[in-house]
Amino acid sequence: MEHLSLLAGGDEHTRATREQWEKAAADVLRKAGRLKDDDPDDLVWSRLTRTTLDGIDVLPLGLREHLDGLAPTGEPGEAPYTRGSALSRPDQGWDVRVHLADPDAKQAAADALTDLENGATSLWLRLGRGGLAVADLPTVLEKVYVDLAPVVLDCPRDPVGAAEAFAAILAEREVAPAPGTVLAVDPWSAAANGFSGHPHRDDDVLPRLVELAREHGARITIDASWVHEAGGHDAHELGWSLAAGAAFLRRATGDLGLSVPEAADLLEFRYAVTDEQFLSIAKLRAARRLWARVLELSGAPDAPGQVQHAVTGRAMLTKYDPWVNMLRGTVAAFAAGVGGAASVTVMPFDTALGVPDALGRRVARNTSSLLIHEAHVARVTDPAGGSYAVEKLTDDLARRGWEELQKLEADGGAEAALDQPGGLYDRIKDEAMQPRRRQVATRKRAVTGVSEFPNLHEELPERRPVEEGHGPDRYALDFETLRDDPASTPVFLATMGPVAQHTARATFAANLLAAGGVDTVSAGPTTTAEDVVSAFRQSGDTGPATPVVCLCGTDTAYAEWGADLVAELREAGASHVVLAGKPGEKTVPEDTVDSHCAVGIDALAFLHAVREELTR
Repeated sequence: MEHLSLLAGGDEHTRATREQWEKAAADVLRKAGRLKDDDPDDLVWSRLTRTTLDGIDVLPLGLREHLDGLAPTGEPGEAPYTRGSALSRPDQGWDVRVHLADPDAKQAAADALTDLENGATSLWLRLGRGGLAVADLPTVLEKVYVDLAPVVLDCPRDPVGAAEAFAAILAEREVAPAPGTVLAVDPWSAAANGFSGHPHRDDDVLPRLVELAREHGARITIDASWVHEAGGHDAHELGWSLAAGAAFLRRATGDLGLSVPEAADLLEFRYAVTDEQFLSIAKLRAARRLWARVLELSGAPDAPGQVQHAVTGRAMLTKYDPWVNMLRGTVAAFAAGVGGAASVTVMPFDTALGVPDALGRRVARNTSSLLIHEAHVARVTDPAGGSYAVEKLTDDLARRGWEELQKLEADGGAEAALDQPGGLYDRIKDEAMQPRRRQVATRKRAVTGVSEFPNLHEELPERRPVEEGHGPDRYALDFETLRDDPASTPVFLATMGPVAQHTARATFAANLLAAGGVDTVSAGPTTTAEDVVSAFRQSGDTGPATPVVCLCGTDTAYAEWGADLVAELREAGASHVVLAGKPGEKTVPEDTVDSHCAVGIDALAFLHAVREELTR
């Protein structure tokens, strides 16, 4: 019988069989009502398995048998580099890379110095629209020792101009750039970011970038993080990084005469990491394995492992209750460190509000410092390695990513895929954006502080606006759009019975409505329908009476006096009655109420309907 090791080095008292685990898990699910008494215990596997947006089943428990047939992971620092591109981490853990995009050059220069003096080890500069002007580079970097602190340039509209401006600074100071310096984003990813024109079709762009990178010992970034910000899944992100990397290898070896190892050595890869920590860890591990396979097929099996820059995803950030973003960023940065990224950028918690302030930047850089120096996350190379669940997830993601690469290559490669009907953009729209939006709309994918547990009356911190042509497809955007325009009329909660009997559903209804910018007033403890109706009439004494009422009580109360209460509330002026719960024979007849709210409904559709009724 296969044993599941519950404690390392455990004896017979700390080990359990698979059947024992199934029974223990099944007992918990039966108490929660998720299994019937006569259901077999092994049904817990299907009940507890979740499916990712890429269609990967994530089992509740990893078993040794799940590794049967999986490709070997190798050792850290050895091909296929699944376990890390280096044998061990440097003393400082990972490169703490801070993002700078403040168009105010003097403020950006001050922020750069503050960051570098307080834990940051490299600067990532956003240039052009939504960021710094290329002409401001000398001002921003005036007091930065560019031979000690790597500088990463990101200027999609004019990559050559930005790279040459930085090269001029190096020449003026007569220094070589710090190792890890990046001069530009690859032209294909720059075009995919949604900028006008197709710089990848300019035959002069890539050769000049390669020339400058080789001259100064710098790199070029293959940026796959835009896929995440556009709403893509992990497999789309992996596939794009491979397709853009392969396109670079073809150009560099074909037109520019480089060998495959020489071309590969010029590249750094950027991926997004999120608060789905295990998927993020597995994605970074799968990316290294896949890139090693690309290089092997390109005739360079001994080329070094993939250099990775992980950035905490902007799409997961929220504008409302932005403080929760600190937690999201911490989980994502943890995943990046565990996943083996060489450089990690934590986006400030207030990024969705505008230009981050000093507090946002401080918390962002200190997140990495805490993980490295206090949590010691970087002391072990590939700490997730050997976990049955992580190894299986890594393999599943690698296979999905390779399938996406094949689709992109069938479309004609990275360049053609941007314009191809049914290509990457369409797959993101059809396969990624809509499924995630459905999950958010039904609150199956919770966004804490926005779709769940919102603080309707919070005062948001003020930040300077960001001039940006397009932003990330943030998960919470549809709910936040409703919050931006709060309803002027509240919904009346017709609470039935004492607090103990109505509080669960009243709290559920109030939170759901608050997620859509709708406030509530409550009848409070009641005994009869007359108590509720009296409170309803009094609620209009201080303002216009609300036309929308939501019944909140137990199923027993609904069955006993719910229908009568609805009738009396309509006589008192209610034009739209919502039931907190599900209508039916055991509660309130369906034709008695106008709608209902319960777990699993399309919350956005419900909120739009309620807000429309409030304006009648």
